[in-house]
Amino acid sequence: MAAIILLLSAQNTFSQLTKVEIIATGLTCSMCSNAINKQLKTLADVEKVDVDLNTNTFIVFLKNNNQITPKTIKDKVENAGFFVGEMILFLSFDNQKVTDSAIVKNDKLSFIFIDSKNIFLNGETKLKVYEKSYLTTKTFKRIAKLLKHHANDDVEKENIYHVKII
Repeated sequence: MAAIILLLSAQNTFSQLTKVEIIATGLTCSMCSNAINKQLKTLADVEKVDVDLNTNTFIVFLKNNNQITPKTIKDKVENAGFFVGEMILFLSFDNQKVTDSAIVKNDKLSFIFIDSKNIFLNGETKLKVYEKSYLTTKTFKRIAKLLKHHANDDVEKENIYHVKII
């Protein structure tokens, strides 16, 4: 409940997503990566997708004024029959103060910062998504104690994501 109250009082302080980097899991061949690539390119707001077959990494470049959310990207990867093992979001900030548990939002997304120092974000910033379905099981188990203080089972449904600055 406290998170909802804080969320309602959070300010619109960052621009939209400009790029998303995904490491997919479950791929066994180049046809697998091609299936994900095709799914991602069906999104109207995707400008282009770069693929690194050695690391199963997909870098999704987004158009200006896009309506993409992390869930939209994750759903496309899952529609191709695979899973997201890691997701990095690229956003631009303008002198945004961030502390641990800070909630920052724009018109469609909200982020709860975890394990963050008292800093100001300026320019493009990389944020790693720390939700269970955006990480490998091994990684999630390792960081679960970080999320314990920020528990909220409905975060993805509400476009609220736990993130860490990287």
